[in-house]
Amino acid sequence: MEFPGFTTNDFQVFTIDGLEPRMEALQQQIRPKLEALGHFFSQELGQLTGDEMFYHVAKHARRTVNPPDDTWVAFANNKRGYKKHPHFQIGLWETHVFVWYAVIYEAPRKAEIGSFLEMNISSIRETIPSHFVWSDDHTKPSATKMADVSDEQLLQLFQRLQSVKKAEILCGIHLHKEDVINMSGTEFLDTVYDTFVKLIPLYQLS
Repeated sequence: MEFPGFTTNDFQVFTIDGLEPRMEALQQQIRPKLEALGHFFSQELGQLTGDEMFYHVAKHARRTVNPPDDTWVAFANNKRGYKKHPHFQIGLWETHVFVWYAVIYEAPRKAEIGSFLEMNISSIRETIPSHFVWSDDHTKPSATKMADVSDEQLLQLFQRLQSVKKAEILCGIHLHKEDVINMSGTEFLDTVYDTFVKLIPLYQLS
């Protein structure tokens, strides 16, 4: 697949004031790229996971006042939606691109997933690279590097997933916008693919 990559203008979309102007820019500028990534990586993730994977580009349909601060395409083994399932994401904030494996608060099997993750902390520590990051809230841009997360903190993250209704876990990479802008389309696709390969063990535990 030929992918044009992301540009400075793509990240600047998130500085546009007003819901309608920003949504219009998202739809015209970023959505076609997310659709292209969705089509390509749904095939790749299908091969990596052994599941038929479907892509879902964020529509931000429920927003009536505040413009979105980020946008994404998500991949799940369900044609109707992704939020209730362990899934993968590629998306943008104003400052960076994120590539995630995610279990968010709508997932009904969170407790079971959290238990499996808890039982496999040592293998997760060995599998997930030190520069990958963890987050417990998909609505916030911040995340913590694996190298800076202790086993105790991982344990707390996985146990919280089992007991707290709003709990979430996300693991993957952040790519600073300057690095993304300087990547060719092929380099970007290769980076995302390599990230998904390393996240497959987490998906398999789910």
